[in-house]
Amino acid sequence: MSTPTSSRIVRFHETGDAENLILEELPFAEPAQGEIGIRVEAIGLNRAEVMFRQGQYLETPEPPARLGYEAAGIVEKLGPGVSGFEIGERVSTIPGFSQNQYGVYGETAIVPAAAVAHYPDKLTPIEGTSIWMQYLTAYGGLIEVGKADAEKTLLITAASSSVGLAAIQIAKMIGARCIATTRGNDKKQFLLDAGADHVVVTDQEDLAKSVMTISDGRGVDIVFDPIGGPLLAQLADAAAAGGIIIEYGALSPEPSPYPLFPALAKSLTIRGYVLFEITTVPSRLEKAKRFVYDGLESGALKPIIDRSFTLDEIVQAHRYMESNRQQGKIVVTV
Repeated sequence: MSTPTSSRIVRFHETGDAENLILEELPFAEPAQGEIGIRVEAIGLNRAEVMFRQGQYLETPEPPARLGYEAAGIVEKLGPGVSGFEIGERVSTIPGFSQNQYGVYGETAIVPAAAVAHYPDKLTPIEGTSIWMQYLTAYGGLIEVGKADAEKTLLITAASSSVGLAAIQIAKMIGARCIATTRGNDKKQFLLDAGADHVVVTDQEDLAKSVMTISDGRGVDIVFDPIGGPLLAQLADAAAAGGIIIEYGALSPEPSPYPLFPALAKSLTIRGYVLFEITTVPSRLEKAKRFVYDGLESGALKPIIDRSFTLDEIVQAHRYMESNRQQGKIVVTV
């Protein structure tokens, strides 16, 4: 296998619109201690990368900045001290690193070995780049934090996103009851087909009233929400006594007022959660990976791909993600 001397890498020199993403020819650096060099075959897009590009993410961009958490590809170089991988193996990356330092949008990527994993042979590279962010995010929130089990009722907002769909699949895998939300009626049947027991169309229905009707007045035990903002008050109204609201994102640009009275009346827990709680703790990551591997092997977990773009279409891919029309994972092929 010939090693490239340079490759095309996506970077942005200032925060803002998708048009700021540009393809640049950069030298292919050698992996340092504990790093792996990968020839990228497919890239999984995530909302976190859009927010990073906009300068609205937990990590502040350092232009000219790389970006991207998920890639599937072929191991091309092993840095000193790396074991457990061989040249030529197909692998994918697990979010748990700085996008500034290790962004994977491009023809090649160098990432920490701890953030590299084998994926099942039955998956294509497009599927292989679509498993870790969505399933580990949903697993960590629902299983590790929420303690979801077959006795629980879950409310999953933004359910047609890749993480939302992963949460539905995990709910079904453990036998939990699942209520999904979507803003428009056009995605309702899709979510039912994806495994949701009930779907609330929030542009047409009162969320809390609908949830209470579905749950016979009890409410939901676990809310899994990436939106926040004014929606938080409705989620508190929909929660059961002793319930937990897990906020794993901040998609709403508006403030998120704390719902004090419902929280007091119902003894609610409102908990912020990020994927790095799982991916940066080796023992928790190994447990989570085993859960995902078992689900993929049994067929309970199967990534749903909405649409793929080419690397040359990275701007269009980001625009499409911002349109919120997707039903599943958006992938870029290289």
